[in-house]
Amino acid sequence: MDMKNHSFQIIAKTMFRLLPVQIILAGLSSVNAMVSGLFASNMIGAEAMSAVALYDPITKLLTAIATMLTGGAAIVCGKHMGRNEREKMQGVFSLDMSLAGLISAVMAVVLFVMGSFGLTGFLTGDAVVEPHLHQYLIGQAVGVIPLLLGIQLSTFLSLENRMKRTVIASVVFIILNIVFNFVLIKVMGLGTLGLSLASSLGQWVFFLIQLQFFFTKDAAMHFSAKNIDFSETAEIIKIGIPGALSLGYQTIRGLICNNLVTATVGSVGLSAYGSCNSFLGLIWAIPFGMVAVSRMLISVSVGEEDRETLVDIMKVVMRKYIPLQAMVSLLIILAAVPLTNLFYHDPADAVYMMTVWGFRILPLCMPLSIICMHFVCYGQAMNKQVYIHTLSLLDGVIGVVLFTALLISSMGINALYAANVLNGVITTLYIVGYAWFMNKNTSVRMKDLMVIPDDFGVGPDESIDISVNKIEDVIKVAEKVQDFCEEKGMDEKTAYHAALAMEEMAGNIVDHGFKKDNKKHSIDIRVVHKDEDIILRLRDDCIPFNPDERRKLSDPDDPASNIGIRMIFAMAEEIKYQSILGMNVLTMRV
Repeated sequence: MDMKNHSFQIIAKTMFRLLPVQIILAGLSSVNAMVSGLFASNMIGAEAMSAVALYDPITKLLTAIATMLTGGAAIVCGKHMGRNEREKMQGVFSLDMSLAGLISAVMAVVLFVMGSFGLTGFLTGDAVVEPHLHQYLIGQAVGVIPLLLGIQLSTFLSLENRMKRTVIASVVFIILNIVFNFVLIKVMGLGTLGLSLASSLGQWVFFLIQLQFFFTKDAAMHFSAKNIDFSETAEIIKIGIPGALSLGYQTIRGLICNNLVTATVGSVGLSAYGSCNSFLGLIWAIPFGMVAVSRMLISVSVGEEDRETLVDIMKVVMRKYIPLQAMVSLLIILAAVPLTNLFYHDPADAVYMMTVWGFRILPLCMPLSIICMHFVCYGQAMNKQVYIHTLSLLDGVIGVVLFTALLISSMGINALYAANVLNGVITTLYIVGYAWFMNKNTSVRMKDLMVIPDDFGVGPDESIDISVNKIEDVIKVAEKVQDFCEEKGMDEKTAYHAALAMEEMAGNIVDHGFKKDNKKHSIDIRVVHKDEDIILRLRDDCIPFNPDERRKLSDPDDPASNIGIRMIFAMAEEIKYQSILGMNVLTMRV
């Protein structure tokens, strides 16, 4: 197999292995919105559905805060992972949880005060809907703290490769959310207050199930005040804020568009839009899950200054993620009428056809949004501040608000739907136009669209990529490593040591990893010439195998015990092992 294609396949396999859990995580709030929408429209009334829709900008704001913290912390932590700086990883975890706890406590108080004292005039002036909104805010205030903290823990559990715990917490949350809604609304008759309390109680359970892991000895990350480096707060915010600003801009966009729809179409338009969003939130979990996976891999690749893997990640997005999302969007469009029947049952009602058209138009923006979200994520990791702030502002406010304002008088609620699609077109054109301007050419190759700085990593002539699929490949790899070192002017001793180190460690992975299960495995090897050193990196998806731990298990009475590993540790300048996102990564400098 061609090595470039093999590297692409390894990255694709890893991204799709991590994707299901991230979709579940991203879909939690969407499941909550879907359940709330169904109970609101079928058991309480259209006024409750309007309250859910009016709360959506606040949901965006809370999500923006969570995104800022998780996005920044994940990238900073991923960079420390790429450099094997474990204490700094611990400090980032502790700092992130502290910030999330403080901010969520403040937000909980704000929502409770807004609901208790009726401070919602900037959200709606509808006297019929206002009492429902006030109750909804009070109930949601109860769940803000576990919501923000639970999102942080989900990210760190992924980095710990403990995603099964999050899956369990997610399933429990979904089940309890339905049960709580039924009990609080149907049995206890709490109406809109019960609607919001149900999701809040579910959030507490979700948070506590995840939290338990970080008190066990298996956790690499524990809360430790002494390891907190408050100077990293600025970096977390700086990196995370563009993604958060995008959602923050969407909060502003939601407020403006809600007022436009109310003034032109009426509250019936909000009910239709809210119904579509309550279901489509489940589908949006797919793009959000995709970008969550990519964020983790991109951050590690930036830490390693791995140019080729960065390009491969974005290629997977274009070749596999977007076609997958396009097929899902098509299915939603074809099922527009049955989906509408989940919320409304009389085709003669104006809200019915408004909802149908929402399901027919809104899904078209999703594939385009994947492009925008991933380039924002990449720009965050590479610290391209002007680029990502411009893209976030364009995506978050300007596109949708502008097109909605221009079209709503002639198209009604369909203007808002169409504006979301046109917004995706505009952001994609900006990404391409920016690359053409910076590169002074019209290339559409991925590495050119990404505009990777020339001084990032090493050039293609300073590295080689090799694949090991069976034990017979190991000797050939050693020969290629030695030839590469000699071509780069390394002395004969260094070239021999590099080849020997590669042969020993690759052989150990085949012996101890390939044969432990019935799955097909391979080793992705990269050899880099940088700063007069040879850096060897081996990456595989076998069971965890730390050569340093194996070296320490050597029998002192048996000089030959693990002699190969001990010899490599003696000759190498530096050897680092880490388990990242279910992959073993071994780096040696000789």
